[in-house]
Amino acid sequence: MKKKQTVDVVLGVTGSIAAYKAAELVRLMVKAGWTVHVVMTEAATRFVTPLTFRTLSRNPVGVNTFDDPEDWMPGHISLAERADIVVVAPCTANVLAKLAHGLADDLLTATVLATRAPLLIAPAMNTGMWEHPATQANLTTVRARGARIVEAATGELACGTTGPGRMAEPEAILEAAQRMILNGKHGQS
Repeated sequence: MKKKQTVDVVLGVTGSIAAYKAAELVRLMVKAGWTVHVVMTEAATRFVTPLTFRTLSRNPVGVNTFDDPEDWMPGHISLAERADIVVVAPCTANVLAKLAHGLADDLLTATVLATRAPLLIAPAMNTGMWEHPATQANLTTVRARGARIVEAATGELACGTTGPGRMAEPEAILEAAQRMILNGKHGQS
């Protein structure tokens, strides 16, 4: 049996101003030789268009659960099965809560729920949302299930304040994903 030569990554992009950083993350992943399949939430398309990610990844971009899949299998199952790793960057408080509670009401959350691939989450949100006990509990829950978290940075936020909640830089997210792939396991933060 031939050894797989490339890494298939499913990159989930959620509705945060930090979605623009996900475009750079795709560029870095492609440069590393990875095959990138971007799945966007509907809210993410308000910040960056699917065309941007399709151009950078050189692959179709999934947004709607009921879009025609690339093959006979439902889109979320096909993505879930092909993934060597799933990265959600940026991950909003809303999507983090969905992941923590097993909700699957869009293409991204259904894909994450269906996959057996390691999960890497890079949160991005306002400081108040980041520090809220519900968000911290959701982080604890996803960590307990094996997800690795690229901790939110402290810095200037889009809301005009400074504090924790800023998405980690794309290079740091790529490094964390590379470590997870090399370790061949889910990893813990």
